[in-house]
Amino acid sequence: MDKKIYLDNAATTKTRPEVVEAMLPYFTEKYGNPSSIYEFASQNKKAVDEARSIIAKSIGAETAEVYFTAGGTEADNWALKATIDAYSSKGNHIITSKIEHHAILHTCEFLQKHGYEVTYVDVDENGIIKLDQLKKAIRPTTILISVMFANNEIGTIQPIKEIGEIAKQHNILFHTDAVQAYCQLPINVDELNIDMLSASAHKLNGPKGIGFLYIRKGAKLRSFIHGGAQERQRRAGTENVPAIVGFGKAVEIAIATMKERNDKEIELRERLIKKVMSEVPYVRVNGHRRNRLPNNVNFSFQFIEGESLLIMLDMKNICASSGSACTSGSLDPSHVLLAIGLPHEIAHGSLRLTLSEDNTEEEIDYTAEMIKEIVDKLRQMSPLYEDYMKKKA
Repeated sequence: MDKKIYLDNAATTKTRPEVVEAMLPYFTEKYGNPSSIYEFASQNKKAVDEARSIIAKSIGAETAEVYFTAGGTEADNWALKATIDAYSSKGNHIITSKIEHHAILHTCEFLQKHGYEVTYVDVDENGIIKLDQLKKAIRPTTILISVMFANNEIGTIQPIKEIGEIAKQHNILFHTDAVQAYCQLPINVDELNIDMLSASAHKLNGPKGIGFLYIRKGAKLRSFIHGGAQERQRRAGTENVPAIVGFGKAVEIAIATMKERNDKEIELRERLIKKVMSEVPYVRVNGHRRNRLPNNVNFSFQFIEGESLLIMLDMKNICASSGSACTSGSLDPSHVLLAIGLPHEIAHGSLRLTLSEDNTEEEIDYTAEMIKEIVDKLRQMSPLYEDYMKKKA
């Protein structure tokens, strides 16, 4: 197939034409700084406020509880570091899971180096956090629980409401990294007992370089970036008006089309899983089989290396990944796959395919066909596969 087939939407999505159109005037004609007091600039402040209102409404929050950031990573860092700073007199202990995005895990490692304590809770074979272990991990000094809404590699959706209830019962702040789940799944911060939530525009057909952190009213988080008085004195720096406007437009479209989009993605996802599982032996689907993101498929193929599979898929015009885009240069197996109990040799043979409503059945069928062809070819070159087949015979 000559056409490029893009199946890495968990890494990033293409920006919608309507989003680009909404952004363009704010680069050229409407370029005023929204912090300035004259009318030309105040129009941009109004545009920022409108985008903030759209986003707040999408999660059932108040407009004043949404703070724009440069993306999900900054929002995650802000949530963890500012909580530790603001609540250090109460305690120094954070609880998270072993399958978090590295924006959380590496921030926790940083905090540990500075004397703070972190408990990493196990997950089961489907990637669901062990709630009993989470409860047992709570101490008098615990000030924050941070668990992602849905996993970026295997797509498993966490029991967020239950986690939020546990945190609320113990008077502990609850943060969720919802970068993959936001606008893919319905979210209401009050119903789910969420105190902080991170999201990023480029995962939902918005521009890169813009995200937000929801901070529940009453949470005593301080500034993360110091300087001016922007974002109600909590996040300094001139607002990225074009990106904020684009974010608002992308959210508006994504919320309006969520059900239709999800239905199509689930249909394509199931078609892909069925074809690969029926035609390729020694393969497993990682993550919860039903309680997963609509567009996520994660396979592990025995006896092959995932990187070789990715390269050969690319030669067939298929864009995929072996896990998080943030660790694509690493030779280590996925920490997520190891956490759900896969041995190293199987974890190395993983493939993540994340679909979009723009994909077609023809593309899915071609992808399944190419996976079968390439896996067969790689196994023919694998000494491990040869030894296995000899023993089996």
